[in-house]
Amino acid sequence: MLNQTVVNLLYLLSSVLFIYGLKGLSHPRTAVRGNVTGAVGMLIAILATLMLGGVRWEIIIAGMIVGSVIGAVWSFKVPMTAMPELVAMFNGFGGIASVLVAGAAFVMTEAADIDMQLTVSTAASGLIGGVTFTGSVVAFFKLQNVKWIPDGGFFRGQQVLSAVLLILCVLLGTVLVLSPASVWAYWLIVPVSFVLGVTLVSPIGGADMPVVIALLNSYSGLAACATGFVLMNSVLIVAGSLVGASGVILTNIMCKAMNRSVWNVVFGTLGPTGSTPSADDVYAGKVKATSPEEVAMLFDGARRVVIAPGYGMAAAQCQHVVRDLANLLEARGIDVEYAIHPVAGRMPGHMNVLLAEADIPYDKLKEMDEINPTFSQTDVAIVIGANDVVNPVARTDPNSPIAGMPILDVDKARTVVVIKRSLSPGFAGIPNPLFAADNTLMLFGDGKKAVLETIAAIKAG
Repeated sequence: MLNQTVVNLLYLLSSVLFIYGLKGLSHPRTAVRGNVTGAVGMLIAILATLMLGGVRWEIIIAGMIVGSVIGAVWSFKVPMTAMPELVAMFNGFGGIASVLVAGAAFVMTEAADIDMQLTVSTAASGLIGGVTFTGSVVAFFKLQNVKWIPDGGFFRGQQVLSAVLLILCVLLGTVLVLSPASVWAYWLIVPVSFVLGVTLVSPIGGADMPVVIALLNSYSGLAACATGFVLMNSVLIVAGSLVGASGVILTNIMCKAMNRSVWNVVFGTLGPTGSTPSADDVYAGKVKATSPEEVAMLFDGARRVVIAPGYGMAAAQCQHVVRDLANLLEARGIDVEYAIHPVAGRMPGHMNVLLAEADIPYDKLKEMDEINPTFSQTDVAIVIGANDVVNPVARTDPNSPIAGMPILDVDKARTVVVIKRSLSPGFAGIPNPLFAADNTLMLFGDGKKAVLETIAAIKAG
């Protein structure tokens, strides 16, 4: 068994590896190394904790086996399109783990050893962890489009209930701090925070779920940090702080990409308003359907093509055939790049990971600020399964729900080809005038099938 001094040094090493791991994750070329570095740091932290003694190894080993099996199955079974849901559940698992560990540690602590730091940390862990758990479960079901959790919440005034529940949790936490023997106060905080997680997340629309996931990720880190203070475990405090801070930074970045505040995401709604034009007004008699053969002819004189992917591409699992199309065009001397919007898909980096899975060179992936000035020099812009992130009303209609949201300026290309199953709206629930623009052609159908047929038409032509 190791003494506390050696364990603390190992914890310090783990913390340094966590920081270097996060730094590595900031760039695709170093992401794999950063991931391995963070994993090594976690392994060292776990082994150091176990070597302190006082554990039942049979329970630890059984837990590791069960968890490893579940993780291995999920890694093979969960499709890339469901990765946001998986991340949401991981956040939830972190939250409930903090609730249970902090509660157990508090109950097992001798009365003489209980101080204000312990009670405050325990109450914070129960509150934040509980909200994270049920909030993540609700986010999971919303991403699965489960209809019994409506956008806007279960009833009007639900946000008022959330405020009441939060105040109740604070009052119960105060009771626990003032009277540490009142363990019942903690076990009341937990169910109230469970309900609070539901009432907070259920009114938030599906379009805001990527931001909510990032925010819940931050909550899970803060819950772990609070539990670290309960256990007086320095590496848990550091790791929780890193996750909490990075989650807040990511949430802020995504809110800027949507031109919205965190407050507006959590307490506002995104959707059509009374002044929003109907789909009939926008599309009637203006939409021009096309065929793979006509799309193939567009490439005859093209010199530059930009592909703008969205969640529809992920749902159709057509990233590999998109790569094949790009390779075919490049073999004919056409410059092909990919326009990546910060919130394309259902989580940050969703499109980047999806395209990297198809071995598309990362230098071909261009961020919005870099690609937007070049659309006016683009012969063909191909939009695959994207909607709100290419909707020009964000620029033109100050009354639109997405007004001011930075978008990909695909409408400025010479010709726009939109590959989509139908004219159905995106998460914002509003029609997209891009689909009816003079320079837009709609190729209706499954993304993978449409791209395959376009490849065949190019080869045949």
